[in-house]
Order: sequence, then structure tokens, then C-alpha cells
Amino acid sequence: MTASSDAAETKDGATAPASPSAWGPFRSPDFAWMASAQFVSNVGSWMQTVGAQELMLTLTTSVTLVALIQTAAGLPVVLFALPAGAIGDLVDRRRLLLGAQSFMLAAAAVLAALALAGLVTPWVLLALIFAVGVGQTLTSPTWQTLQPELVPPEDRTQAIALGAVNQNLSRAVGPAIGGALYAATSAGALFLVNAASFVPVIGAVARWRGGTRKASTVAPEHVREAMRAGARYVAGSPALRVILLRAGLFMLFANSIWALLPLVARTRLHLGSGGYGLLLAGVGIGAVAGAAALPRLRGRVSPGALMTTGTLVFAGVTLALAYVHVSVLAALALVVGGVAWILVLSTLNSQYQSTLPGWAKARGMSYYLVIFQGGGALGSAAFGVLAQHVGLTGALLAAAIGLALVAVAGLRLPLRKISPHELLAAGDWPDPQLVGTPEPGGPVLVTVEYHPRQGLEQDLVAALYAARRARRRTGAVSWRVWRDAADPGRVLEQWVVGSWDQHLRQHERVSLRDQQRLDEIATMTDPDRPTTVTHWLAPDRPDRVA
Repeated sequence: MTASSDAAETKDGATAPASPSAWGPFRSPDFAWMASAQFVSNVGSWMQTVGAQELMLTLTTSVTLVALIQTAAGLPVVLFALPAGAIGDLVDRRRLLLGAQSFMLAAAAVLAALALAGLVTPWVLLALIFAVGVGQTLTSPTWQTLQPELVPPEDRTQAIALGAVNQNLSRAVGPAIGGALYAATSAGALFLVNAASFVPVIGAVARWRGGTRKASTVAPEHVREAMRAGARYVAGSPALRVILLRAGLFMLFANSIWALLPLVARTRLHLGSGGYGLLLAGVGIGAVAGAAALPRLRGRVSPGALMTTGTLVFAGVTLALAYVHVSVLAALALVVGGVAWILVLSTLNSQYQSTLPGWAKARGMSYYLVIFQGGGALGSAAFGVLAQHVGLTGALLAAAIGLALVAVAGLRLPLRKISPHELLAAGDWPDPQLVGTPEPGGPVLVTVEYHPRQGLEQDLVAALYAARRARRRTGAVSWRVWRDAADPGRVLEQWVVGSWDQHLRQHERVSLRDQQRLDEIATMTDPDRPTTVTHWLAPDRPDRVA
């Protein structure tokens, strides 16, 4: 059988589309520029980490202050990821990225200048590392959801996978270059290189001409409202909750490798910094191989099977590292681990992003980042403490068992496939009419009175319960269905929305999937007794009326 780059022959002689190319996203100039610039910036960030750790060791003998470098870099995610996601859905993304990248460049440049002048103290170092982390956090939710939009729909999943490869390759390259440069120069030089690494990102974003938001007839959301709307959407989506749970559990145990690998290299394999860099290079090689194999694997294996297989393979790699004493075998195991890591991360990320509607992309992604980073940080700390008490072998063995259990638990928590097309806005919902001005700001009670067809009363109630999450995802803070005690053929659905503007946004956010459920409900109602929708406004209290 022969195959071209565009189609493959099937058994019956027909042609079918071939698997998308592993490097297909790079056909998009915007993606190519941004991905390349991101890699340079990621390498610079790892070099900064090396420089910060080495500089802190010259400034203090406190183990706590050295450990706080990782805390200063990671804490902004916990503190600011949720508002960053909300901001990313509200403002011009191009301006947000340019502002955040410029802020990071300025913070890194100040750190470089102070270090070269010999004016850095431990707390100044931590404060500026924290500042760079804040800029990174402001960027991350928007950046992760933006890159898949730069490529055609068939390449979007692979674009997400290549983002994970980008991270792993920079993890392998950055510390090695940073260690060599530090030995030849100083920490200040590493900080200066990191500051310069933001310039390509700023240039790539500046040449991009997208980022504007679709105009809305409703007043813009406040950041706090947008955060609450994102939380309601995630809480009301069983598909998203499953992905978040599986991501958190996977990272809780899988991050043990990255936390304990330096100890494996130093105490078990007796390697120096160069040998440790080669181990990380093995992970990078595996990540590239995994990304190259992903398009074909996705055509043959379901996302759930990829997740389970990748988790079990990573458990096997963790188990191997618990007992191996030969450097070559450890490196080979990490190559396999890099493949499994990409399989799991790209599946989780692509499934999560494809299950978010356009209006909630960045704010929804912020919850994923918090769970992902939080699970990893908690796992690193937990297995570091465990290794101190039961030894390196015992800690890695426990992590391997935990990963195996996560894979088994995943069979009870299947990933739900939702087509991105189903999440598009229905677009034909008329705005509710309001008599009088100004528009009310208080809560709004919406009631819908249904009259089911004869014999379909229970079916209608069941369909309303099935659709309740759609009401909550789009803005309802409470929901209930009632039946008339005197007339069982009269059913009332009610829900409360925080404000009139939020209810108008609720109309804009009804998806095609939601609309299909509502259309099914409409077929169960009596055509001779029309459904009635009523909007109830909270009146002013009598003691507040002039």
C-alpha cells in the first residue's frame, strides 16, 4: 500500500485522510515564531534558576532560603493564576502578552544589573524571582490557549503536544547551558541572558495581528465576576472535573521523578552536573519521540487508553529508577519516561482545552494550571519528606505504586469526548426585554413554566434535571424544578442569576450542545399550552425607598 502526505488508501480502495503531521503546526508562521521564541525564553528561565540557586549558595548557608527559590518561582501560580485567566478572557490578548513579557524583561534586567554590581541580598533575589514569576503567571493561561488557535483545527491537538515538548526540551538544555555559563562567568551573566530571552517573545507577539475580543452588547465583566463565572463553568462540567482530578492525581505521584532525580543522579549513579544534564537530555529525546508518534497513536488509540498506557509506563519508569544503579539504563528509562510524559500531558491538556467554550478558555485553563502545578508541588514536597524517612528506593517505589493505582482509577473515571463544535454559541437567543430604566443590578430570578404532553411528565422532569448543569455553567447560582401540587401537568423550572448583565451573558453563552438539550425538552411540551418565561427582579426594600 502506498501513501502520500495527504491521503492513505483503505482496504476497500477508498482514500482516507492521513494522520496529521507531527510537525504540521510549524506550517503556521505565527505558531513557528511563537513556539521558537517560547523555547528561547524557557531556556533562559532554566538558566535563571541555575544562576539563582548558585548565587543564593554564595549569599547564605541557610537551606531554607535556598529552597525558597523554587517557592518564589512557583507561588505566583497559586496566588494569581485565577485572576490571570479571567483577565486573559476579558482584554486584548496581544496587549496582555506584550505587557507581561515586558514586565518580566524589566524584572530580570534589574536582577542582572544588581547581581553584576554585587548588590543582591537573599531577600532581594527572592523578591525579583517572585516578580518574574508573577509575569509568567499572567502570561500562562492566555499563552497556552492561544497557541492552538494559531494553527488549523486538525493541527491543534499536536500544537498542544509540541508545547509540552518545548517545556521538556528547555528543561534538558537550559540547566546544562546555565551550568557551563556560570562556571565561565557569573550568576549576573545568566540573569542577563534570561532578560534578553524575553526579547524574541515580545517580537513574536508584536508581529502577530490577532488577540482582539469579539464585541458584546453586554457591559464588560469585572475580573471577580469573570473568576466566579469560570468557577461555575468548571464546577458544572463533569467532563472538566474528571480531567482536573486525573491531572492532579497524576502529578501528585509523577512529579516525584523530577523531585528525586537529582538525588538518584548524585547518590545512586554518582554523576555530576554534566551527567545529570544527560539524564534530562534523555527525557527531552523521549518527549520529541512521543510528540512525533502522537498523530498516529491518536488515530488508533482512544484518549483514555493513551492516558492509561502512559501512566502505567511512567509507573514502570519510576519503579526502574528505584532500583537501577547503571547510568545507561537510567538514561534509557528516562527516554521511555519522556515518551510517556508527553502522551499523558498532551492528552490531558488537549482534552481539557477542547472541552472549554471560547468565552471561558483562559479562565478555565487557569484552574487546570493551579491543579497541575499544585499537584506537582505537593507531590515533590511529599516524596521529598518520604525519601528522607524511608530512603530513595522506598519513596520511588511508593510513587510507582501510586501511579499504577491512578491508572486503575482512571478506568472508573473515563474521559468524555465533547466536540468543540458543540461548544460554539447557539447565537440565536433573543435578549430578554426589560421595561423601564436603568437596568437593575441585583439578582434575577428566572422561571420557565412548562406544560408537558400527556404521559411525558416524568420524562420532562428528568430532561430538566439533565439540563440543569447547562444553566449553572452559563451563570445560574441556584437551580430548582417544581411540580404544581394541584396540577401535575404544570412544571416550573427556576434559577437565580447574580445580575441582569450576567443573565444577558447567559443568553450569549448558550452552546449548541445546550440548545440541543433545550430543543429536546421543547418536544415534550404541549403545543397548545405555550411555555412561559418570566424574569423576576428583586425590588428595593421599603425602608430604602425615598
